[in-house]
Parts: sequence; structure tokens; C-alpha cells
Amino acid sequence: MEDVNQLFDAAFEFAHYPGPQGDSSVKEFLDRFPLPVIFNALQTETDIPGFENTLVTCLERVFKTKYGASLIPHYMPVLQAGLKSNSAVVKSLACKTVTSLLENRDANDVSPVQLIVSNGIYPLLLEYIIKSDDEVANAASETIKSLARFPDAMLVIFPTDTNDATHLGNLAARSSSLARVRVLSLIVKLFSISPHLASAVKNSGLLDLLEAEMKGTKDTLVILNVLELYYELMEVEHSSEFVPQTSLIQMFCSIISGTSVDLFLNLRAIMISGRLLSRENIYNTVDETCVKALISAIDASLESPEMNDTDAHEAALDALGQIGSTTRGANLVLSTTPPAARHVVASAFDRNALGKQLAALHALAYIAGETRPKSSRIVDEKAEENLRCLIYDVAAQSTKLTPSGLFLSVLQQSSEMRLAAMGLMEILSKEEIINIVTDATTETAKIAMEGRYNCCKAIHEAFLCSNFVDDPRRLKTGEKLQEAVRSGPYMSKKYRDARPEVMMAEGF
Repeated sequence: MEDVNQLFDAAFEFAHYPGPQGDSSVKEFLDRFPLPVIFNALQTETDIPGFENTLVTCLERVFKTKYGASLIPHYMPVLQAGLKSNSAVVKSLACKTVTSLLENRDANDVSPVQLIVSNGIYPLLLEYIIKSDDEVANAASETIKSLARFPDAMLVIFPTDTNDATHLGNLAARSSSLARVRVLSLIVKLFSISPHLASAVKNSGLLDLLEAEMKGTKDTLVILNVLELYYELMEVEHSSEFVPQTSLIQMFCSIISGTSVDLFLNLRAIMISGRLLSRENIYNTVDETCVKALISAIDASLESPEMNDTDAHEAALDALGQIGSTTRGANLVLSTTPPAARHVVASAFDRNALGKQLAALHALAYIAGETRPKSSRIVDEKAEENLRCLIYDVAAQSTKLTPSGLFLSVLQQSSEMRLAAMGLMEILSKEEIINIVTDATTETAKIAMEGRYNCCKAIHEAFLCSNFVDDPRRLKTGEKLQEAVRSGPYMSKKYRDARPEVMMAEGF
């Protein structure tokens, strides 16, 4: 018992040592308490609170080091026994140990993939994904993700025989609905690693499982989980090369248009659609008719009574903004009949719903080209005319009467609203607007100061290209803009008080 107490005290100190443990400290610890002693202790029942968790944490830190990982190949039977343990924390440790073996391999060692295959570890990891609790399943999934980075693991993870028990399609077929979602999550993780693995996922027919799951169930929770996986999939840079976008767009269009679909599912489909269509290259591979149908479905949803919910309305406006962030997307959002962008413009100047207004201002900035490179900022003639008409129509129905009056009213609101409006900058007809955006004391938050400065630069550039540049009445306007640009984002000679207020929690 005394030896067990000594081990516990030393393991607790090692496990909770602040900062990383190096090879020398691991060697010193294992000289006092060799691995077989620790393994045996893990199988011993004790009354010491937290004994198992402490030893597990200690071993995790041991195996994360280069020296500790070099010992793992000598204890493969023990590792295999740990994977078959009844203890969830020991199973999780075993998974993480396999990951350490993979990530800390030495070029002269036996291939870790061979060790994993010869010791029957891979099938156990797959079983964990469908049968264990979330923590163990996640650990197993991360281990398989590490394994997939080895070229000689390709045939292990993607067997050519579709009837193989370890084929992920087979695994999904014999799983419960929620366990299938775990398998689908693993597929998305593998897809995200590299274009090479994405190609292997697609060629194995595994991407089709997501769509099949969506169409084959009425379980709202399962559909929502699969939608979240699609959302993750759209974040992957190479997704547009391999995901069948046209069928995906048709599926999302069906969900958004469906009258019996849960509002939250409808909303997630709208958000994912925005992300899907926010990349310029996707328009080279999809049927434009399908894209128009999807935009029209989002447009129709904004007129639905259910979308009166503020969060839902904001998310739909944001989706239209994301679609409009590309030139071709902006052309479509502005050119549908009627233009879907009318909701964005109307909400952008609606001071009765500040949340919607803020979301719409950002969306309008995207559609107007604020985030696009200069070479692709301009939309086609029809889209540009529609945007102009939409803004003039809203102005005519307001007390401001002119677009510049609308923008001035926004710039006179809160800092958040001003920052959003600074994406819409080619307004030169009101001196009051120039006064606000060139005033270095207007903003104090770093991101807002930079936004004000970028606005000044864009207005100055537009000013120099306009007829106003030769107008004597605009001389002071040009001087103000030139001085604001020359002074930089954070201060001017006239206003030395202006300093960016930077908070630790503020993201830039």
C-alpha cells in the first residue's frame, strides 16, 4: 500500500506539473516507476480518490514525449489490453497512446501502421466510434485521422472490397442512426485532411452517405447533425472540388422550400447555402438554374411569417450577403425576379430592428463588393442598376428622400452601425458624411478606427476618379480626405487624443 501511495503522489505531481514535460524528466520518472509497475497499478483496486484518472493523465504526458512514444512499440500487448478495458478513461488513454505512436514515430522504427494492423487495433477503434461514449469515440476518431496521414494506411482505411467489415460504408450500414452520424463525422474529418484524402473519400462513395442519410430519415436530430457535418464540410478549402454541389443545392432548396420542415432545420440549410455559394469557383461547376432556385427559396423564406424571428431573419440576410460576396453571386442576388437583395436593402435602413439592420448592412457591403478584390468588385450593368433602384426606392419611401440621407442617418447611429456602414462608401454628395468619416476622434475601438480609415481611403479614391475633383466647391472635401488618408487609422495632427481602445477579448 505504501508503494501505491508513493506512486500516486509522484504521478499526481508529474501529471500536474505546469508546462510541458521533457524527455529527461520522463526518464527520471520511469526510472523510479517503470511502465509495467504503472500498468499493474492501473489494474489494482484502491480506495485512493482519483487514482485511475491521475495515472491515466500521467501516462498521457509520458507518451506525448519523444522518449515516451519510443517505448510504446515494446508494449503493444498492453496497449491492446487497454483498448479492450472496461474503463472508459483507460480506453481513451489507449486511443491517445496510439495517436502518440503515430505522431512521434522515428524514421528508423518499424512502421507504426504495421504495428497497428498486426495487433488488430484498427477494428477496435472503429468499434469505439459506434459503441462507446462520446469521449472515447472522439479519441478513436482523432486516432484514425492521425493514421490516415500515412500513405501505407490508405488500404486500411479505404479497403477496395466494399464487403470488408472495416469499410466505412459497411460500418455505417450496421450502425444505429446516431452511430451512423459518428461514422459520417469521421468521413468529414478524413475528407478535410487533404485533397488526396478527399479524393479517396469521394471515390469510395462515402460522400454519398451524407446525402443518403438526409433523404432516408425523418428524425429531426439526425438531420440536424448531418446538416452540421455539411456546414463543417463547406469550411474545407478543397470541398468545392469534390462535393457534388448541384445535388447538394437541390437538396437545400427542397429543405428551405418545404412547408413542413422545422424552422431550425430550414435556417441551418439557409446558413450552409450561404457558405456553399460564397466561393467564386463553385459557379464553374454548378447549374446556374439550381443556384437561382436556391436564392429564390431563401428570398421566399424571408417573406414567411415564421421568419419574423429576429435571429432567423438575421441569419437569412447574412446568407444572402455571403452569396453576394462573390461577383457572380452578387449578380444573381441582384438580378433574380424580384431581386432577393431587396430584403437586404430594406433592412439595412430600418432603424426599428437594430439586429436585422446590422446584419443587413454587412450583407449589403458584401454585395456591393467591399470584400472582393478590386478586379472583381464591379457587378454587371443590370445588377448595378437594380442595386441603385433598390436604394433609391427605400430612400424615396423614407423621410431622408435621398441615398446620401439614408447613409448619413446610419453613420449617426452607434459605433457598430457606423462600422457596418463603412463598407458602403462611395457616397460623396453630403459634406456631413465626409465630416464623420474623416473625424479621427469618432471611433475608439481598433477595428472601428481601421474601418473608418479604409472608408476614407475608398472615398478618396472614388473622389479622385469623379467629376467632383475639379469642382472648386469640393476643394475642402478633397483636402479633408487627403489629410485623413495621410494621417493613418489611429490619429491625426489635429486630434492627438484618439487612441485605439483594445480589449483582451476583442477579436480583430
